[in-house]
Amino acid sequence: MRRISYLFLMTLSFVAFTQENELMELLESEQAESEGYVSATFKSTRVINGHSIETRSNGVLEFIISHRFGTLNSGYDEFFGLDFSTIRLGLEYGLTDNLNIGIGRSSFEKVVDAFLKYRLIRQSDNFPFTATAFTSFARETADGPEGTDRNAYTGQILIARKFNSNFSFQVAPTVIQRNLVATTEDANLLIAIGLGARYKVSNRIAIVTEYYPQITDKSSQFQNAFAVGVDIETGGHVFQLHFTNATQMNERGFIGETTESFWDGDIHYGFNITRVFDLRPNK
Repeated sequence: MRRISYLFLMTLSFVAFTQENELMELLESEQAESEGYVSATFKSTRVINGHSIETRSNGVLEFIISHRFGTLNSGYDEFFGLDFSTIRLGLEYGLTDNLNIGIGRSSFEKVVDAFLKYRLIRQSDNFPFTATAFTSFARETADGPEGTDRNAYTGQILIARKFNSNFSFQVAPTVIQRNLVATTEDANLLIAIGLGARYKVSNRIAIVTEYYPQITDKSSQFQNAFAVGVDIETGGHVFQLHFTNATQMNERGFIGETTESFWDGDIHYGFNITRVFDLRPNK
């Protein structure tokens, strides 16, 4: 926990004192409205836990630190969840303006994940929504069964509409193939419908929420993932601060293997910190 805290503080220091306006300038250039296209449906490539329809531009590298603490109802002995933590470190890169690749490593079950993300069509004056295709692979590397039993594969179509300058809404039909499931009550093929929304309350602050109900039957130990939070844009980075019942930060984990109930008070405080680097040679 102490080492994680040091890493977090060092990261904040790095973000605060290096090229403060770089991120906002890049976000504004990425999201500038041109040729009738709608921009800034979401300000981040994540709604909260799940992906948004947004993609990074060609030659842009994004570094994401995602952190989840323990539950708030764990009490004073666990410092209301702050004594426990899981972390995911991720890198995402724009091969083109529409095609992104990414990799990540989570401390929970030592999961390694990778993904491809392609924006199929963009909302404009002549088209009502943006659609992005997403596919990912995740593998648990903690001690356990060997071989492909520990692999999971996810496919999503992310569909979002920006209704006005303040409100955006996203629907994400999701299919996850899990080679290994926890109980015989759980199907290897999981189907869920992700719902996400963003409401801008000021130029730099927005309220976001996300819900992933499972359509296929699940065992009683698993719950649907829910999250609510706030996005804060500053001069050099984007903070996403939120509350969720999910601990894991990959699709298999937070959609299919969340064991705690938000409505029973099993709420984790968490955050995502995003930093982008423009690697285009002429910039």
